Amino acid sequence: MRLPRIFRTTPFRLTLLFLALFAAAASAFLAYIYIATAGEATRRTDREITREMRTLQGAYDRAGVDLLNQALIERAASERPFLYLLMKPDGTRISGSIAESPLDDFKGEPAWTTFQVTDQDLQGHETKHPARGLQERLSGGEILFVGADVGEDEAYVVKVVRALWGAWGLVIVLGLAGGVIVSRNVSRSMGGLNDVVAAVRNGDLAARAQVRGTRDEFDELAEGLNEMLDRLERSMAGHRHAGDAIAHDLRSPLTRLRARLEAAYLDVEAGKGDPQQALAQALDDTDGVLKTFAAVLSIARLQAAGEAPDQTLFDPAELASDISELYEPLCEDKEIDFKAELQKGLTIRGNREFLAQAIANILDNAVKYTPAGGAIMLRVRRRSSGEVEYSVTDTGPGVPEADRERVVERFVRLENSRNEPGSGLGLSLVAAVAEAHHGRLELDEGPGKVGDIGPGLRVALILPRAG
Repeated sequence: MRLPRIFRTTPFRLTLLFLALFAAAASAFLAYIYIATAGEATRRTDREITREMRTLQGAYDRAGVDLLNQALIERAASERPFLYLLMKPDGTRISGSIAESPLDDFKGEPAWTTFQVTDQDLQGHETKHPARGLQERLSGGEILFVGADVGEDEAYVVKVVRALWGAWGLVIVLGLAGGVIVSRNVSRSMGGLNDVVAAVRNGDLAARAQVRGTRDEFDELAEGLNEMLDRLERSMAGHRHAGDAIAHDLRSPLTRLRARLEAAYLDVEAGKGDPQQALAQALDDTDGVLKTFAAVLSIARLQAAGEAPDQTLFDPAELASDISELYEPLCEDKEIDFKAELQKGLTIRGNREFLAQAIANILDNAVKYTPAGGAIMLRVRRRSSGEVEYSVTDTGPGVPEADRERVVERFVRLENSRNEPGSGLGLSLVAAVAEAHHGRLELDEGPGKVGDIGPGLRVALILPRAG
């Protein structure tokens, strides 16, 4: 016969284990209570018997056996809880409240004994009670026995033990009930998590575990599972999106490449074209396709990961200095004034390669659209909020305010940039890098319009402060 599932759960088994340990500990505790209680009752009875024995011995020593006999008769007639027996040296009874000594073999040394005393209740029925006594030989040879009925003491000990055993049984029952309840709750919580795992295994990436709001370990497990599923869903969506984007975004440049190759082939076949020039143009178009592919793949990788990988701590000014050394000669060739203001001693956490690519993209756009005689400024500074800002300001035509949100989308190119080479992915990659570093990208107007040129553009990549 198979047990119900709740009795086969780990929490219920742990409950049984703890109950077994508790039962063993409780049994040892009860045994200690019984021994301690019974021992204390026996010691108290022995002290009272000994005290009574010494009192009677004192009376015997003062006035002999007659006074002792008289004292025993008076005490036996009273309601004192003692049992008395005075005997001659040969063991013959003289007086007392019991007929004979419970000690069969008395050798003269003080001796303790435990025995049963017979009594009659109100209905005349004989009852037996446990008793304990001390027997000693007096200085004149007579034998004196003093005992006490310990039935009430033992009854009290029995009541205490029974109460403790009842409490022990109640705890066991409540422990089993608690184990069932805990096991049921745990099974319910784990059942919900197992349902989510089964749904995900069957392809439902939208399944999520319920967070009960109790802030216990099951809520932590549910939150962790949900976060993992969120990342998994983003990753799968990113991969699907990357595949769709690559297929869609490379279709046009590949189509143009094929058309140019076909036209060049026809021209060469007709004796009109230059094969070397056709190959050079094909290589340029292929490089453009590869750059587009790399940009789309980088964006998809960042969006799928949700966070930039391989982040380290470094000084943003050092990275900007390395990049400025590459672009300063390019600006000189185009007769553009290039300056860099780099605040040193700052620290950011990020992926150095992705951030370098993002800053390079911003500078590429600035160099591309800034006319000769213009200026470009690269800055690294700490904002009052503690954030670190990379900014590039140029004196080119700028971006109209209405288009600043749209220009960071993939393959968006404004009218004034149609004649310039590019795929429209530069700022899209910068925005993806900013988001992957929990930062943001801001586009503002530059220094203003000077003559027919301007108003320029200021592009700022803002990153959170490290830690």
